[in-house]
Amino acid sequence: MPVLSPRDPDFARRVAASFERQAFMRHIGAELVAVTPGACEIALPYRPELCQQHGFFHGGVVSTLADNVCGYAAFSLAGAEDSILTVEFKVNILSPGQGERLLARGQVVKAGRTLTISEARVYSVVEGQETLCAVALETLMPLADRADEPATGTKSAQAA
Repeated sequence: MPVLSPRDPDFARRVAASFERQAFMRHIGAELVAVTPGACEIALPYRPELCQQHGFFHGGVVSTLADNVCGYAAFSLAGAEDSILTVEFKVNILSPGQGERLLARGQVVKAGRTLTISEARVYSVVEGQETLCAVALETLMPLADRADEPATGTKSAQAA
């Protein structure tokens, strides 16, 4: 992977603050574990309500972690006044998400001016042993001079 440099020296605090504003991630119990320039790690402890009928983590939950870890890996490279949005992503589920928790690791593959490409690997953790359960590739769009907060007066801003 390429060596990536953040445009904002305060990137780790900005990523953590943005993650804290994500009510859905808080709702499912996800935690930001690590962030470095161009990389991110998010963990999610097992809860039965996050599972499908067989007791495995639901594919939507696995995909949510992949999307967020790719997004925050990309966001770590954004400028201080910039934001980022997902354009598309593809997830391949390789094995059932099961165990005590899921661990998602995201890495920027290419940081471009108009598009950024990130990759995620999501692991099931059972007794400390990691098993790869999903791989994702995501395209993101940097938003120059667009704050990473909801616009005031919007329905989503009022709900927060």
